[in-house]
Amino acid sequence: MIITHISLKQENITLRTPFVTALRRVEYIENIVVTLHTDTPFIAQGAAPATKAITGEDLETISQTIRNVIAPALIHQSFELDTLVQLTQESCQGNSSAKAAIEMALYDLAAKVKHQSLVSFLGGEASELKTAVTVSLNDSDTMAEDAKKAYDRGFDILKIKVGGGDTKDIERIVAIREAVPKAELLIDANQAWSVDESLQIIHAIEHLDIALIEQPVNGKDIEGLKTVTQHSAIPILADEAVFTLYDAKKVIEQEAANMINIKLMKCGGISKAIEIITYAQRNGVKCMMGSMLEGPVSIKAAAQLVMAYPDAFSYIDLDSPLLYNKLPTGSGLKFFNNTMRLEEYEPYSLYILECSDGSFYTGIAKEVQKRLHEHNHSDSGAKYTHARRPVKLIYEEQHNSKYTALRREMEVKKMTRKQKERLIMR
Repeated sequence: MIITHISLKQENITLRTPFVTALRRVEYIENIVVTLHTDTPFIAQGAAPATKAITGEDLETISQTIRNVIAPALIHQSFELDTLVQLTQESCQGNSSAKAAIEMALYDLAAKVKHQSLVSFLGGEASELKTAVTVSLNDSDTMAEDAKKAYDRGFDILKIKVGGGDTKDIERIVAIREAVPKAELLIDANQAWSVDESLQIIHAIEHLDIALIEQPVNGKDIEGLKTVTQHSAIPILADEAVFTLYDAKKVIEQEAANMINIKLMKCGGISKAIEIITYAQRNGVKCMMGSMLEGPVSIKAAAQLVMAYPDAFSYIDLDSPLLYNKLPTGSGLKFFNNTMRLEEYEPYSLYILECSDGSFYTGIAKEVQKRLHEHNHSDSGAKYTHARRPVKLIYEEQHNSKYTALRREMEVKKMTRKQKERLIMR
């Protein structure tokens, strides 16, 4: 199997309400979806959002890195997962989100070739995950009201964004705890506090049954993070302090935090996340699986990684789909309150037939060869092909579900003939 082509498309997903932290305000997710094409019916996808404030990458950076640097290293290569992952990681320095998107697609392809879901390929089993749900930064009354609404919807683990720079974070946290006395609260400062401010706030809220405090100080200030951790009665989670395995080793060896937040966009993909997971487990340190504001493709990949390593994680923060204005059909994810499940893995193929008159017919099927026989020999074939027999199969690509195949069918049917011919020739 050969990688023949890598295509990119931009995906924008509107949020129900603006997402506000100490670092940024976001009203919709900007996402690059990567598709690997092969000389077989197998295609695979990965994705990465624009998170310049954290990884330094915007949509153009991610796209250009993939098109001009990573793709040339992979196209025309035989598919061997470890080799292609290594080529991806060695293609350039940094650009962790671009690498993560490509790695997701490579792992997705490896799983599809074995007719497995990603979690099965990684040696795990599909299970339910309970994610934290974000309460965006705002004034204390608004945040308390938002927390109450979220809790009343069944979201019992709340991640509270603070770091307003207005000396009112204690007021915010107290108001939220009063509004939702039974919710599990995770406090995320997004690097906004100094060491002294961190210790002052921690001392003021340590009686409020707070589950953890995430990245209170600047990510580069490991000594400051260590000082806060040593003097905190509340567990400290390192986020922006840990991008790579090297960072994780430094934080864990210096006991600078109690837990590590792993994000595929920070570390550069599934292989790099597994390295950090393995090291943390060896050293008895629990992790959170976190995410940026991401689309369903990358959230699903992160969720399956957690399912494959369930003992490594104390918390999951993959709530982006709960913040969408609408969860896209065929996302591969299902939610009940803040409990996440995978949709059943059900391979379906999109196919293109060439009819006797030279025209093209596009459809989907679970068993393409059976459907081809129907088009040629049965009344259950399409009315269009019945009048243009014989027909022959000239293109096929496999998808994870009927919904994604249907969505792809709609895209292909809108293509011009020349666009379809280019697709077929890849």
